[in-house]
Amino acid sequence: MTNKIFTYSAFEFQEIIQGALQTAKSLGATDAACEVSEGHGLSVSVRCGEVETIERSVDKSMGISVFIGQQRGNASTSDFSPDSIHRTIQAAYDIARYTAPDPFAGLAEEELLEKNPKDLDLFHPWDLSVEEAVEISKRAEAAAYAVNPLITNSDGASIAANQTHFQMGTSNGFLAGYPFSRHYISCAPIASSSKRKGAPMQRDDWYSSSRLPQDLADPKAIGQYAAHRALSRLGARSIPTQKCPVIFEAPIAIGLLGAFVQAVSGGSLYRQSSFLLNCLGQQVFANHLNIDEDPHRLRESGSTPFDDEGVKTVARQVVSSGVVNGYFLSTYSARKLGMKTTGNSGGAHHLKLTSTRTKPSHDLPALAKSIGKGLLVTELMGQGVNYVTGDYSRGAFGYWIENGVIAYPVEGITIAGNLKQMFLDIEAIGSDTLVRGTKECGSILIREMMIGGS
Repeated sequence: MTNKIFTYSAFEFQEIIQGALQTAKSLGATDAACEVSEGHGLSVSVRCGEVETIERSVDKSMGISVFIGQQRGNASTSDFSPDSIHRTIQAAYDIARYTAPDPFAGLAEEELLEKNPKDLDLFHPWDLSVEEAVEISKRAEAAAYAVNPLITNSDGASIAANQTHFQMGTSNGFLAGYPFSRHYISCAPIASSSKRKGAPMQRDDWYSSSRLPQDLADPKAIGQYAAHRALSRLGARSIPTQKCPVIFEAPIAIGLLGAFVQAVSGGSLYRQSSFLLNCLGQQVFANHLNIDEDPHRLRESGSTPFDDEGVKTVARQVVSSGVVNGYFLSTYSARKLGMKTTGNSGGAHHLKLTSTRTKPSHDLPALAKSIGKGLLVTELMGQGVNYVTGDYSRGAFGYWIENGVIAYPVEGITIAGNLKQMFLDIEAIGSDTLVRGTKECGSILIREMMIGGS
């Protein structure tokens, strides 16, 4: 099946890799790792009913890392001719010769490598024509316009279908790879408070992504939901500076999970640039919270049988009852810390934040009802997160909640706190679970934060 889609077969990639590793060894390398990939995709965007962009991408790459003892050199090429591949290997070898030795450099230990990778059903190509892509994008945008005459403009609707395959090999016995796909549909309408020129406007968006084209949300539903989100923002105002409960809507809440991952990733830890240094075995979250990492969920974006070094991935509970059980480490960062790799070279795999308090009825309206009065945040602006201290300050847009229901939209405010305290102050996780990339969680209710307003 993949041969009909790609120019090269998995077998041809493996031949390139095996030849590259042999060449590196013949030059004098003690070890080497090589990866070869090929991908192609189609992306189309329309705006105001007219086609804005049509892009077809076709790319291929071979990258090699060469080790001379503890000296390392890297090089890559998009030309798969024998001469180009040989020059690339030679370049990596020459770089290694003049690189200072690093006592922590080297391949992952052979016993940690995945020799029999599972098929996680990650490849679902979409034979999408340009005409079909244009029609789907137009359908999403037209659905947004049809919701209300106050949808007066658009930042466009877009669609993309992408498929890739790769193989990776190392001189200590790893050789494997797999094909995978990623697709999405998005829409970003603009609402105006009236049709008169210069009237205040608000923009919002929504998207659906999946490895399976048939699992994408209906384009009409995406456009309609995005339009309702934009319309609900009209009439936004500021609020007085105060402390109050804050709900992070699920798409924004996922960012808090990402902040935790960054703080307990190897690079931040060995550089001493994390507010969660030495937190292993410590209570970091409220005691009703768990974070599970499951790299083997079928068809998920965050799934993989092995990491970027060929290390076998395993399911684990990273946080249990609020206590940190593990970090996110590559071979290099683990050696720097005197620990063992967690199979996270390349980042975290599918993470899910859950609460033992969450019930199916605990959706976003239920969270709002539970606080009576507070702020629902649906958009964050700026980069005001200090990962060394944990200080958190972001511009925000959201909705003021009174008597347990949304009263009006809010803009021109900031929310501030410290991530250490914010994690401990998480009172509830909503049942409105959403998957974005490699992370999954519902809306998050934090007991109290400082709101900077008028």
